[in-house]
Amino acid sequence: MIVLHGLPYSAKGYDLMFFLDENHKNLHMNASNKTAQLLNENFTWKRLLESFIQENNFLKTRLSEVVDRQNDKMFIACAEEFQNDFILKDEFILDIVNDIKGLEKNLQLASAQKIEPDEKTCKRQEKLRNEMNNLESEFAVLKTQFNKYLLSVA
Repeated sequence: MIVLHGLPYSAKGYDLMFFLDENHKNLHMNASNKTAQLLNENFTWKRLLESFIQENNFLKTRLSEVVDRQNDKMFIACAEEFQNDFILKDEFILDIVNDIKGLEKNLQLASAQKIEPDEKTCKRQEKLRNEMNNLESEFAVLKTQFNKYLLSVA
């Protein structure tokens, strides 16, 4: 079992709930401006990922409800493709969560030492920024395709 922020994360149930640090602002008081900005960016990403997890769970629930009322083989095949896409998004989100967690450790260390983050940390942040942008775009496309598909079979 994976534990994030002291809470169990069930890879099957996706019951992940990020608890936003009460001391979030205090954490950055001693950090350099750059470190504080990177930590704030990670904080924002975690909130966004939480919403993606909730939205993805909602889409899977809707899919399940529709599948329960359908018996058409073509529909079931398309539903399986959407289900696989939703599962892949869940896995991608979990990968990003783990990457953010590792990056935050480096940034918190830099903050505690009152130093700028090193080049490797900055490159990891840039990689995550690109992954988050891609996830946002891909997730929006997937939701749109799914909703259009459900309308076409309604």
